[in-house]
Amino acid sequence: IVARDATVSFKTAIWFWMTAQSPKPSCHDVMTGRWSPSGSDSAAGRSAGYGVTTNIINGGLECGKGSDSRVQDRIGFYKRYCDILGVGYGS
Repeated sequence: IVARDATVSFKTAIWFWMTAQSPKPSCHDVMTGRWSPSGSDSAAGRSAGYGVTTNIINGGLECGKGSDSRVQDRIGFYKRYCDILGVGYGS
């Protein structure tokens, strides 16, 4: 249904963005500053921003695996859109 119905697809995307994926916080909370890293998050190098949202969305496939084409693509897309929007990449 999600793949065939644009309304359901949009609602699903919003639900995922707004809902914590336990034990991970919601992407929304990360990006709006409602989440702050715990001691173990900080020790693992997790801080609020784009990297943590990637971990929430696709961490099992992309995080902690070293560099591969998926990681390089995501970095490239991120930088491209930062350039288009005229904003810095961050640290």
